[in-house]
Amino acid sequence: MIILILLFFLTAILYSSIGFGGGSTYLALMLIWDIPYYIFPIIALVCNVIVVSGNSVNFLRSGNINIKLLWPYLIGSIPFAFIGGSISLDKALFEIILFIVLFLAGIFLLFESKSYEKKIIKFNSIKRYLSFLVGSAIGFVSGVVGIGGGIFLSPLLFLMKAGYPKHITSTASLFILINSIFGIMGHLTKKQVSSEIFDFWPFFLIVFLGGQIGSYMNVKIFSNKTLALLTSFLVIFVAIRMGFRILT
Repeated sequence: MIILILLFFLTAILYSSIGFGGGSTYLALMLIWDIPYYIFPIIALVCNVIVVSGNSVNFLRSGNINIKLLWPYLIGSIPFAFIGGSISLDKALFEIILFIVLFLAGIFLLFESKSYEKKIIKFNSIKRYLSFLVGSAIGFVSGVVGIGGGIFLSPLLFLMKAGYPKHITSTASLFILINSIFGIMGHLTKKQVSSEIFDFWPFFLIVFLGGQIGSYMNVKIFSNKTLALLTSFLVIFVAIRMGFRILT
């Protein structure tokens, strides 16, 4: 367990340095360490909130967050993140959903790693109803499995050329924060989760420390592109490993 806590610490440092929470990596690590399936979604969500809070405040102060771009996705995601978090699933179904989500997340991250090489000059106007539907889908999936949703939203915004890279990254950070909060609220409606969450307080303390180091000291051990690639490989590896476990 000490090794897992240290890996959470490193994850928080790396992700906070580029404005993300690291939810998909926390999930992958907890799967490897066989943390009980019903508790690790809320652990990942709480860690997300702790890590991205500082960055979101900094991005708001700097004016990098594009509220006009963000709000349609949030309107869709907020209620569905709560609904997704409040749903109790049996282990077999949860593992199948998590396998699909992690595998897709890894693929999306591969696309995002290539996006960092591009300079977006021409922007596309995204229809509000489409933004709402995308936000709703991301919110629901995020609430169920315990991710902030930025791992899906950010690559989609890059692919749709919705804004400058710095605006997309900053906007995704605030999306992760708010989406994670409502996902947590949903999970706390489940008695077993609410009674055990405080047993994992060392994880929350260590990601807080890691998040402070990454955001305020701007520790960039890896570039955005490299971190996206490394995370995608880890998440896809865990997803494939999980797929073999489901099939055998």
